[in-house]
Amino acid sequence: MARFHLLPVAAVDRLTDDSVALTFAVPPALREDYRHAPGQHLALRRTVDGTEIRRTYSICSPAPAPGDEGPRTLRVGVRLVDGGAFSTYALKEIAVGDEVEVMTPAGRFTLEPAAGLYAAVVGGSGITPVLSIASTLLAREPEARFCLIRSDRTSASTMFLEEVADLKDRFPERFQLVMVLSREEQQAGLPSGRLDQERLTGLLPALLPVDRVAGWFLCGPFGLVQGAERALRGLGVARTRVHEEIFHVDEGAATAPRVSAPAHSTVTARLDGRGGTWPVHDGESLLEAVLRNRPDAPYACKGGVCGTCRAFLVSGEVRMDRNFALEREETEAGYVLACQSHPATETVELDFDR
Repeated sequence: MARFHLLPVAAVDRLTDDSVALTFAVPPALREDYRHAPGQHLALRRTVDGTEIRRTYSICSPAPAPGDEGPRTLRVGVRLVDGGAFSTYALKEIAVGDEVEVMTPAGRFTLEPAAGLYAAVVGGSGITPVLSIASTLLAREPEARFCLIRSDRTSASTMFLEEVADLKDRFPERFQLVMVLSREEQQAGLPSGRLDQERLTGLLPALLPVDRVAGWFLCGPFGLVQGAERALRGLGVARTRVHEEIFHVDEGAATAPRVSAPAHSTVTARLDGRGGTWPVHDGESLLEAVLRNRPDAPYACKGGVCGTCRAFLVSGEVRMDRNFALEREETEAGYVLACQSHPATETVELDFDR
């Protein structure tokens, strides 16, 4: 089960005018707890005026190799969001030596290093998990290659420029970088403009053999990820080779129509080896019902994006408002997002431990 621990801030690095990288020191006793796969994320927590705030940020540092001790440090990238309660705090207040509540790693937007060709299409802060994926893959697997296609507004707003340039210097024959700026012309490279479905449909086959890519990793704003996924589908790429992670979705996007819930519903949940049964109040999600009785239930974004609250549906039926975290194989296997699930039957049973 995911757990929060207080970790000291070891470094705060300004990346752009509106983003920073936070590095946390991991004490020896917790290094195994914070062992992570490349591409996983951390939930950070703080309480303001009695209200708990959680936000999810992907780990950008390479993952420890199997057999190594867990990570000595963890690094995440944070971009300022207008009115963002946590991102404003991260950019303007967090300093070296502060302690932050950090959840143990979670997420399934990952790659187990193996030989082959891999590619990513990312936008903005979507570079963060892919940086961990690419750096871990190239360092650990000499027969692997990686193509990174990234989109940003301007060069000044581009996160982790130095880190990506370092990958190009270290692995010049195995790392391909293609950069597109939507609001700034480049002296060399591709013309400016957005990477939409139409443009990607023509661009991707010109850059690499699409049918030989073992895994595609799409990360960033909803529109970019959706356009890239549709482009790949049109190019004949199998769905099982495409992995997606979305950082932010506008309210109302791809939301299922609301249907009437049973007048009296209960949820039975198994969590960390213990179970209980509780009523579900009108309009609340199954996660909210569980949290009223088990505050240790796992969650981070409550927006159907991060997947931290994934649970197995043992019995009953639910309606999910949105799902931007679970792949089709997971939902077909019986997994749901508790934060987006509402009871469609009078009794529902969830297992958070599976």
